[in-house]
Amino acid sequence: MLPVARDDLSRNGFWLEGLRTWIPGYRPTTEKRAYLRIFNNIPSWLKNKYLLTAAGFAVWILFIDDRDFITTHFRHVEELKKLEASKKYYQEQIAATRKELDQLKSNPETIEKYAREKYLMKRDNEDVFLIREK
Repeated sequence: MLPVARDDLSRNGFWLEGLRTWIPGYRPTTEKRAYLRIFNNIPSWLKNKYLLTAAGFAVWILFIDDRDFITTHFRHVEELKKLEASKKYYQEQIAATRKELDQLKSNPETIEKYAREKYLMKRDNEDVFLIREK
């Protein structure tokens, strides 16, 4: 049986079927009657306070909260892209360092050049002049 608003004016009141309530002395206006008809056509399981609370909580968790499901996913995707780019950069740096290490192990001239450039080393009969740019 569908809930229906019955207006019984002979008893000078209003029966609200959806709430199963008789409201004595209440005569709703035409606008209220239209609203009450719409309200009475909503199934009772949709008016359940526990269902409404659970639905509100789900909407809050999925869309509104700071750590919500939707935007957190997109933030993680962006972070993953940044981490993959830095991984690629560091792998290139490791390859360049290994190449330089192989050259240092195999060639004594490369060792001397590296020591002079990186550590400002010199031979006993040489002078080193540093020119700093401003």
